[in-house]
Amino acid sequence: MASILEKAQTLISANMHDMLDRALQNNSIAVLKQYTRDAEQNLRELEDAAATIGGEVKSMERKYLEYKKKADQFDRNIDTFLMQGKPDLARAAQAELNTARTLQEQYHEQWVRQKREYDSLLNARLKLQAKLQTIRQEQREMEALLQLAKSKEKTVKAIKSLDDLTGAGDADIARIGESIRARLDKASAHSEMYASRLDSQMDEALGTAELDMQLEERKRRLGLESAVPSYDLGEESDSDSATSEI
Repeated sequence: MASILEKAQTLISANMHDMLDRALQNNSIAVLKQYTRDAEQNLRELEDAAATIGGEVKSMERKYLEYKKKADQFDRNIDTFLMQGKPDLARAAQAELNTARTLQEQYHEQWVRQKREYDSLLNARLKLQAKLQTIRQEQREMEALLQLAKSKEKTVKAIKSLDDLTGAGDADIARIGESIRARLDKASAHSEMYASRLDSQMDEALGTAELDMQLEERKRRLGLESAVPSYDLGEESDSDSATSEI
């Protein structure tokens, strides 16, 4: 059975992995950019290493050719010395030839080995360049997809907001509309009531005026016009004079 410490370590590790996964997901473009920077750095280091190995290859090749040339010269000298009957010189030339051949073989082996390593570095360089190009292309595609995703998220958010607004406040709007219509009906009722009252008053006033005119006409026929009060403010009526005399 796992101990408490082991369980705690497992929990911490799981949480850290989850946090890292979320961070990678939320910062995918930053991660790709870091991959690009790492690949570029690796490419620079690889090119530097390839340049170093390439220089060594050239040096090994030059040394190999140099000792091969010397060995060939010693080989010719041995034949000459033997033909001239100079065994001591031929023996010394043979010793030089042996040394030159040994060094020639050593430099040849080193040259071949370094050349093979150099070719491997060049192949790795080509692969890394292709990988870097792929990463850059993926980065551009990811950036474009991210922008598209953000645009679609905004669109979805806007549509969702419209959906949320659908039907929202309908009851309040209906209640406010009903209240306004009730006020309008009440105001209309008051207006009709006041208009009706005004019409009644006008009809009553017009009816009274008609009656007064009929009575005046009747008084004129009866010769009772003097009994009608005068409304001329400039002169006093006969009745007013009589009243003042009394």
